[in-house]
Amino acid sequence: MKPLVFRCFYRSVALSLVNRRLAVKLGSRGSVRFFSNNLVRDKAYIGGKWLSAESGATFQIKNPSTGETIASVPDMTAAETSAAIQKAYEAFQTWQYTTPKERSNALRRWYNLMIEHKEDLAGLITAEMGKPVGDAQGEIMYSAGFLEWYSEEARRVYGDIIPSSVPSKQYLAMKQPVGVTAMITPWNFPSGMLTRKAGAAIAAGCTVICKPAEDTPLSALALCVLAEEAGIPPGVFNIITSSRENTPEVGRLLTEDPRIAKFSFTGSTATGKLLLQQCASTVKRVSMELGGNAPFIVFNSANVEAAVTGAMASKFRCSGQTCVCANRILVQEDIHDAFVEALKKQVVGLKVGDGFAADTTQGPLINVSAVDKVSRLVEDATSKGAKVVVGGKRHERGENFYEPTIMTGVNESMQITQEEIFGPVASVIKFRTEEEALRIANSSRVGLAGYFYSDDVAQIFRVARKLEVGMVGVNEGVTSSVEIPFGGVKESGLGREGSKYGIDEYLEVKYICIGGMKP
Repeated sequence: MKPLVFRCFYRSVALSLVNRRLAVKLGSRGSVRFFSNNLVRDKAYIGGKWLSAESGATFQIKNPSTGETIASVPDMTAAETSAAIQKAYEAFQTWQYTTPKERSNALRRWYNLMIEHKEDLAGLITAEMGKPVGDAQGEIMYSAGFLEWYSEEARRVYGDIIPSSVPSKQYLAMKQPVGVTAMITPWNFPSGMLTRKAGAAIAAGCTVICKPAEDTPLSALALCVLAEEAGIPPGVFNIITSSRENTPEVGRLLTEDPRIAKFSFTGSTATGKLLLQQCASTVKRVSMELGGNAPFIVFNSANVEAAVTGAMASKFRCSGQTCVCANRILVQEDIHDAFVEALKKQVVGLKVGDGFAADTTQGPLINVSAVDKVSRLVEDATSKGAKVVVGGKRHERGENFYEPTIMTGVNESMQITQEEIFGPVASVIKFRTEEEALRIANSSRVGLAGYFYSDDVAQIFRVARKLEVGMVGVNEGVTSSVEIPFGGVKESGLGREGSKYGIDEYLEVKYICIGGMKP
């Protein structure tokens, strides 16, 4: 492949953000030339080296907005994955004994480099997964924030001295890194989900092997460039790339190899269950951030304008392709019509287009299969009596685009309330009582995030306690932050990421009993 060059130029956008357009120029063989500080790589990163697949096989990365091929990366198999595990295992033998201050300083340097290159990194996200570049730049700030956070948390891993009931014994509890950690990250936040996991692991003293989603490996590889520049030693942070076809064998090795002590995954519940079964063979520590079906409840006492603003932020961010998107919008009957009308005014103002266009608010879905799923859910709902208020069909912009949509008259018999939509469709359910809303909200087998709007203080505390989710937004549609514990209940996963609790997922507590102590 010809050297990759990254061309960017500035645009002014709202909120004083600098919008970066990625100018794509196809080479003679269909490769894309970018202009950046050498951030775009076409090889995997293992043991501090940039490597091709042993077979020489590659797979293509396409821009979902245009369909153009922007790069090709190695299509690795279990063989290369095993080599990466060994490199990480060898690196762990020394990395685990580095001081917290050393790890903190390395992560801080990595954070500073991300901030320095934030616009190029954002352009890369937009190129490979399509989200508007302003949103992509927000993701980079969020992503870098985890490196900053864990650079600080690395120095706050404390043990305990436990009072002994026996005069001749002293009890201690100390925390140690679990070992080599493996990760599989999703395409919708290709930078943020990686640093949220890897930042915690590296801060704890673990080493990392990550397989990014096959749709979006370029963001992960760009982070390797900066990690190397930040002084992260060879073998501590490794990225393997593989196509959808080779992912099952790579995933099986990451979950079953005894050299790996911890496995973390963000993705669908169905895939998470399979990976959990595979991890059981070696009794690995696991973290799972799986699917959601978030209820968004608007009670009669709510400020309708504020609720609409929250619904727009929660539902249509990333074209509805986040695990915490409002999936079921429940509106109490007295304000239902006013809410829908106000929501309609906002939705018709959304601009669908290429993520590099300054006025775009809705980019493409990740691929045709995603559009097919959204179409299927909308068609099922309308066949059972739901009404399309706005949108409701594929967008003329291209095969990966779907119109921002509002549907009313939705009920629990429709698949759109049972599955994660992962698209720009607001399905509105009318309800009468608080008890009915909670019954509907808690009827799902998953429980990642939930939201509700109310000005009744007693109701706020009551509903927040009763919602069967791991995260609750009260009068707020965007709740994510590096400081908060991110995770769900029921079939939405295990463990927490971010916050002061996130680093504990990569630590073991060791008890030490010292005998022969003289009183």
